Amino acid sequence: MKVLVAASILSADFAHLGKDIKKAEEAGCDLIHVDVMDGHFVPNITIGPCVVRDIRKITRLPLDVHLMIEKPQNYVQDFIKAGSDMITLHAETISNAKFKIQKTKFSEVKFGISLNPATPLKKIIPYLKSADFVLVMSVNPGFGGQQFISSVLPKIRKLREIFSGDISVDGGINDKTAKLVKDAGANILACGSYIFKSKNYRQAIERIKNA
Repeated sequence: MKVLVAASILSADFAHLGKDIKKAEEAGCDLIHVDVMDGHFVPNITIGPCVVRDIRKITRLPLDVHLMIEKPQNYVQDFIKAGSDMITLHAETISNAKFKIQKTKFSEVKFGISLNPATPLKKIIPYLKSADFVLVMSVNPGFGGQQFISSVLPKIRKLREIFSGDISVDGGINDKTAKLVKDAGANILACGSYIFKSKNYRQAIERIKNA
């Protein structure tokens, strides 16, 4: 499967967010990954639909919006109206039945299911028939710049054996860990610090893709 790089704006300079996004787009990233945190499901607070709406105005890239929030079904419509192309919900925050309802109600958007490093793979197996993609967290969600948790690699390998769709990995991705997750079966790599803290976005993105 084609390897895609999703530039995670959690590590961007929010004083120059539009500029950073345009630089990442011009450097060859494939998606813009937007982490939405509510201070409840994860110990951090980030952005809401109004920021996604403004991001939509400045990029043609698909917006991959990762809802790390409690009761995400209450906010899905707002983020779709704001311009999201992909919505990720956590298996720790939504039931399979409610996930299916969202997928049916908003069929114009791709829906993914995510799981934290400590969550066993069996938790999301019921979701796989309706999920467009799966996002495996390779750090504990909440903050950027964390170290990659290598114990998720067997989870990615097992997931690839039973799921033919896109597998995304988020957390601690760089030129070294990119190869590990790609070899395990992932094909979408969400990367923040390695891109936005680098002096050369294009070089960083190419290193991830070619790892």
